[in-house]
Amino acid sequence: MPPKPGLPRFRRVFGLRRLAAWVVASATDVRASRALVAAVIILHVGIWSRALTLLKQGQDIHFDVAEAFAWGQQFLLGYGKHPPLSGWVAGLWFRIFPAADWAAYALAMMVAGIGLWLCWLIALKVVDRRRALLSVLLLAIYPIFNFKGYKYNADLIQLITLPLLVLAYLHAFERRTLRAGVWLGLAGALAMLAKYWALTMIGAIGLAALLHPQRLQFLRSPAPWAAIVVMFIGLAPHLWWLWQVGFTPLSYAGGIYEIPSRLEGLRMALGYLEHNVALLLLPIVLGLLTLISLPVVSPLRSRDPFRTITQGPPRSAYPAARWAQALQIWMIQLIVAIGPPLGGIAFSIYMKTDWGIPLFFLTPLALLAIPGLRVPRIALFRVMVIWLLASLAVLAAAPQIAEYVAPRNRSGIESYGARSELARNLTEEWHVRFKSQWRAVIGPTRITNLMAFYSVDHPTPLPLNDPSSGLISLAEAQRSGYVGICDPAAPDYRDCDAWMKANAPLAERVIVTTRRFFQGKAGEAAHWDIYYMPPLR
Repeated sequence: MPPKPGLPRFRRVFGLRRLAAWVVASATDVRASRALVAAVIILHVGIWSRALTLLKQGQDIHFDVAEAFAWGQQFLLGYGKHPPLSGWVAGLWFRIFPAADWAAYALAMMVAGIGLWLCWLIALKVVDRRRALLSVLLLAIYPIFNFKGYKYNADLIQLITLPLLVLAYLHAFERRTLRAGVWLGLAGALAMLAKYWALTMIGAIGLAALLHPQRLQFLRSPAPWAAIVVMFIGLAPHLWWLWQVGFTPLSYAGGIYEIPSRLEGLRMALGYLEHNVALLLLPIVLGLLTLISLPVVSPLRSRDPFRTITQGPPRSAYPAARWAQALQIWMIQLIVAIGPPLGGIAFSIYMKTDWGIPLFFLTPLALLAIPGLRVPRIALFRVMVIWLLASLAVLAAAPQIAEYVAPRNRSGIESYGARSELARNLTEEWHVRFKSQWRAVIGPTRITNLMAFYSVDHPTPLPLNDPSSGLISLAEAQRSGYVGICDPAAPDYRDCDAWMKANAPLAERVIVTTRRFFQGKAGEAAHWDIYYMPPLR
C-alpha cells in the first residue's frame, strides 16, 4: 500500500522537532551540556580550519602569522614589537605541526575554539546553561571567530587571554579568597604577555570593581591585593627584558601609532567603532530574529515534544549571585567598548580596527543577560542550525570563492606576491652556491618573515623597518652568510637599497622574478633585488 501523501514530510518535521527538543534538553543538563558545547566547538574548529585553507588557496599566509612563526623559533622574553606569548604559542604549535598553510589556519581556529570554551565558562556564571550555549553559538557566528580570525597574531591570541582574565576576575570577585586572587594575578600577567593592549581590559576590570555595589567586600578581601602582587611577579622577567632593550616596543608603538591631531584621532576612532559595530551586527541581528516566537501547528499537539521548547524562561531568572556577575559583564563590556576610542581621541592615537578583535566577546552574553528578555527555548536550536548551515555552506563554496577572488587580487602586497615561490627559489640557489644551510635573511619584515616560514631551512629574519626581534644580530648574520631582499615596488625600496649598499657592498646582486600559478593561470610577475652574502670561512 503506497504511503499517504504528506506522511514522509510530517515524519521529517516530527524528527526535526525531536532533535530540537533533545538539543535543548542536553543544553540544560550539567554533563550533557559540557559534551554538547565541546562537540560544537570541535566541529567549528574543524570546519573553519578546512574552510580557511580552501578560501586562501593561491595566497601566502599573512606576514603576521609568519612573524609569530619566526619568533617561535627561539623562546625569548620579548621580540622587539610585542611581548612574547604569541611567539611562544606559535613555537610550540609548529614543533608539533609542519610549517604549512593549513597548520597556520588550524592554529588560528584553535585559538578561537579555546576562546569560545572560556566564554561559555564565563556565561555559566551569569546565565543559565541554555543561554550560555546560545551566547557561544552567537560568538561562533561573529566573524572574529571564523573567517575574520584567519590571522594568528598578538591580537588573536587575546581571544584566549582576555576571556581567561574576565573569568578569573569573576571567580575572584565571587570567592574573595587568596587562591582566587593568585589565579587572577596569573591571568593578568598572561594577558600582558600577549599584548600591552590588555591594559584596556585590566583597566575595565578595575573600574568595574570600584563601581560595583559590593566593592567594599571585594577590596577588604585578600583577592585583589594578591592579584596585583602575583601579576607583577609574573611580569618581572619581561619587565627586566623591557628595561634591557630600552623599552623599544613602547617607543616603536609611540612612533607608529601617534597621529598629528585630535581631529584625525576622531576620524580614526569613528572608523574603529564603525568597523567593529558592523562585525557585531551579524550575530546580534540573527540572534534577535531567532527570538521571534512562531506558532506551532501539529496534529499531535498534546504529545508534541516541540511544544515544550517554545516556552520562555521563568521570570525569576537571576539569583542574587548571578545578578552581581551580570552587572560586572555589562560594566566591563561598556567600558572596553567606549574607553579605547575615547582614549584615541584624547591622546591622538591611530586606532587600528584589529585592536577591537578581543574586546567584544562579552556582547552576546551582555544582551542575553538583560532582565526580562524572553528567550524562547527554540531560539537555541534555530541559532545552532544557522551556525552549522552557514559554516557548511562556506566550506562547500570555498574552492569556488578562492577561484573567483584570486584573479582579482593577484598583485596584493600581502598574499599574492609569490613570496613562497621566492623562498623556495632562494633556498635552492643558496644550497647550490654555498653547499650549506641558509641561516639568515635581511630585509623588510613583510618579506623576510615569509622566507622564514616557507623555506625548508627556516632562516632567521633580521628586519630593516622594525625593531630587532633579538633572534639574530647583524654580526651573527654576517658570520653565517645571509640573503638580502629588497622589493623595487615597495615604498621603502630606497631605504632598503641604501642599507644593502652600505652594509653589503661585496654581496653579489641579482634580479629574481617570481610568478604564481593558480588554477592553471599565471599571476603577475614579481621582481626582487637579491643580495647574496656568503658565509665567512
